[in-house]
Amino acid sequence: MTSDPAGTVPGLTGPALASPALVDLVVGQSIGARRLEVDRARLVRYAGASGDFNPIHWNDRFATEVGLPGVIAQGMWTMGAAVNLVADWVGDPGAVLDYQVRFTRPVPVPDPGVAVVEVVGTVGAFDAAAGTARIDLTVTCEGIRVLGRAQATIRL
Repeated sequence: MTSDPAGTVPGLTGPALASPALVDLVVGQSIGARRLEVDRARLVRYAGASGDFNPIHWNDRFATEVGLPGVIAQGMWTMGAAVNLVADWVGDPGAVLDYQVRFTRPVPVPDPGVAVVEVVGTVGAFDAAAGTARIDLTVTCEGIRVLGRAQATIRL
């Protein structure tokens, strides 16, 4: 399988990828799950695209000197890669009206190897009058939540 630029692997698990309808949503309903892989090369490419050349994202010595377990993924990469689950489920990235997270733990990226980030999405709430829904994301690495209060508001 090939990965897209955000690091997602095709094969969204959960409901079929069909445009959801607001009337069909139920609070607690799964929108699917996704396994993301990130390696050091992806961190370098992301740094080039984002301008985030902080050495904690590429230099083990520097990262450990400032108290980190080693090189860590950019928080914005983690945030952006995670919301792709929502954009793919709703079928239109423009339908994501708002997206907010709290960065709770870093994602250590080994060398060699990959860090695996798991994303699970559920319907948290919906507003029929406004035509919107809140999607709650659980984002973990090695079983530890790396994004807290990760929520996207979508228009359906």
